[in-house]
Amino acid sequence: MKQLQTNLDGSGLRIGIVLSRFNSDIGDGLLSACSAELLKLGVAAQDITLASVPGALEAPLVLHAMADSRQFDALIALGAIIRGETYHFEVVANESARGISEVQLNTGIPVANAVLTTENDDQALVRMAIKGAEAASVAIEMANLLKQL
Repeated sequence: MKQLQTNLDGSGLRIGIVLSRFNSDIGDGLLSACSAELLKLGVAAQDITLASVPGALEAPLVLHAMADSRQFDALIALGAIIRGETYHFEVVANESARGISEVQLNTGIPVANAVLTTENDDQALVRMAIKGAEAASVAIEMANLLKQL
């Protein structure tokens, strides 16, 4: 059996990041952790492109445009959706996740989804550094895996 190897070497990879500005403190924390991990794994700073959008619902459109440009080996979605007092949380969480998944399935460009969906600010603050770094690793691993196929 041929087994494809996990490869977390980001050298030479071009990564696009879409950051939701809503809940900006959490988004900034996600971005900081993600960027640091990308650099640590060998992605050159000039090979990282950041686009910001107003909120999580706008992220899939920009991710799709970035994927269609064929300038990126992988993409990362960053943001935070924090439960409020209305049903709007479910709509935004479900639709943004669906849109992000559709981008990668429709374009063949992997998208690491680090749009947090939490009950409160405290949960988001606890998760932002871990999820930001994980998104970087996922993007690199998936870009390298697809190159092996």
